[in-house]
Amino acid sequence: MTLFVDAALRVLVLAPTPKDAQLTTELLEREGLTAAICRDMPEVVRELDVGAGALVVPEEAIAHEGKTPLLRWLRGQPAWSDLPIIVLARVGANSPPVAQAMELLGNITVLERPMRVSSLVSALRAALRSRVRQYELRVHLTEREAHVRALREADRRKDEFLATLAHELRNPLAPIGNAVQVLRLRAHKDPTVDELAAVMERQVKHMVRLVDDLLEMSRITRGRIELRAEHVAIETIINSAVETSRPLIDAGDHHLTVSVPAEPLVVNGDAVRLAQVFANLLNNAAKYTDAGGRIWLTAYREGQAVVVSVRDSGHGIPAEMLPRVFDLFLQLPDPAARKHGGLGIGLTLVKTLVEMHGGTVRASSAGTGKGSEFIVRLPLLADAPALAPAADAPATPRLPTRRVLVVDDNRDAAQSLALILNMMGLTTRVAASGPEALAALPQFRPQLVFLDIGMPEMDGHEVARAIRAMTDWRGLTLVAVTGWGQEEDRRKSQQAGFDHHLIKPIDVRALEAFLRKLDDPPAAVRSAS
Repeated sequence: MTLFVDAALRVLVLAPTPKDAQLTTELLEREGLTAAICRDMPEVVRELDVGAGALVVPEEAIAHEGKTPLLRWLRGQPAWSDLPIIVLARVGANSPPVAQAMELLGNITVLERPMRVSSLVSALRAALRSRVRQYELRVHLTEREAHVRALREADRRKDEFLATLAHELRNPLAPIGNAVQVLRLRAHKDPTVDELAAVMERQVKHMVRLVDDLLEMSRITRGRIELRAEHVAIETIINSAVETSRPLIDAGDHHLTVSVPAEPLVVNGDAVRLAQVFANLLNNAAKYTDAGGRIWLTAYREGQAVVVSVRDSGHGIPAEMLPRVFDLFLQLPDPAARKHGGLGIGLTLVKTLVEMHGGTVRASSAGTGKGSEFIVRLPLLADAPALAPAADAPATPRLPTRRVLVVDDNRDAAQSLALILNMMGLTTRVAASGPEALAALPQFRPQLVFLDIGMPEMDGHEVARAIRAMTDWRGLTLVAVTGWGQEEDRRKSQQAGFDHHLIKPIDVRALEAFLRKLDDPPAAVRSAS
């Protein structure tokens, strides 16, 4: 702070002769001002780099080329700076050099010589007050820039954390998803087991989408959620939402009544996101309704729109809170609901998603203790095509025989993926580490390698580079199977030598389609050169 004060209050004086320097210094010091005497313009510029509150120069110093170094310095001032300059002129502002200086140099005050000392001191004090404010602005801007840098760093760390969290969550999801796929492939003759496997599969897909949302958090806060639109029946969406919310509804011993018309009501939207909308509304109703209460979910056509109402017999919404009920992080002051947790983003997300689908949502309540209702309106598709019936459990696809090496330090993930590949007719071998995978190459002679990235000791990138360095295996098809799914992760895997990049968990149909696209016979898609 001392350096700031010294620089803001220091007056630079261009005094070419020792006599001028002495007289000026004595005059300013008597008035309590700090002066720094400069002998020529280059010295002025050097002192300006140190810091100054004002500059006093005679008219002769800014004539012709003499002002060039000063002009260059002034043009390079930071945005916060506007150096006050006092020019001592013989004939005031009518002097041609002074008139030119006023046009070029900017913040100029002209005093006519001979001058009264009080006029000079008054002009300097005004200039210094202005300069102090400029230095204060500099401090503010510096602090603001530091704050912005800190926010950017925090945002970067948040993105890194979310990417790592998504990867760590995908790792256990992969074997769970693979196990569900195996159940569906093998149990389709048992309706009960197949129905349970279908439920598990839907929930795993929901979990995967939620993990994906972690990576899109910054996009969500900026309202840039990407929708995966398709033609979907509102009944399908509601069934999925009820399935998601059923545990919370049952835990509260609530009675849920669902009413959906017999006619197909088809919308163009993201089925998972719309299911999330109604699941959030159901969860909200369950949280704010006492045990044994009632919840009604009703869908009906209204012109060219479908209306979905979620109504409850719960605690209701105070009139003063209704206008803010969709605000981010807002939670009603209801201790009974706190036991269920939540961050207060559910209704905000509901409003955002509904509006992104071209719809509206509104809340109503007769008051505290009288329940609440949320009404969503979504545009219906005109002349909606008939929707294909839900796919049966997939039959085990048979593919051309290939030898596939599956490498993953998570043995559950590796073995479950290998089991799916075996059921497709492929021959597999599992390796639990990079060195084990490299050792298996000459023995197993795979035609395809599914390789995890995040392994200890020797990660997937190192294994891929090692394989590409071997003359005999440069043409081997390498597939990254990983929880890391951002563009930077794909770029890194490509640079390491991978041919493909798949995200855990892999859907069995997507896996089959991927394998069928590979060349037959299954040699490399990469040139051996």
